[in-house]
Amino acid sequence: SAVPAISVMFELKISVSQFCSVSSPSLTHTQDLVKSHLMYAVREEVEVLKEQIKELVDRNALLERENALLKSLANPEQLSQLQAQLRSTGSTVTGSSGSSPASTA
Repeated sequence: SAVPAISVMFELKISVSQFCSVSSPSLTHTQDLVKSHLMYAVREEVEVLKEQIKELVDRNALLERENALLKSLANPEQLSQLQAQLRSTGSTVTGSSGSSPASTA
């Protein structure tokens, strides 16, 4: 992951800035180099996060469709039992339930 690299480069830039308060061409070049590496690492991490967000949005849409399908296939009694079970345990809906009744259709 690029996060540790970002952290290291950011700390390096701070260290370089604090170590040398006198501006010199070498220091400026070093700071520019650190900045460009930091920007590259940030861009790389942004791309990774964008891809993760896209995957999560796709997965969420799939789960919402699956949930709608399962609700449409369940009879009202099954839905009532599930809601009562959720209220009694204080939990939220998860992917599976070990004690859900089998469909009698």
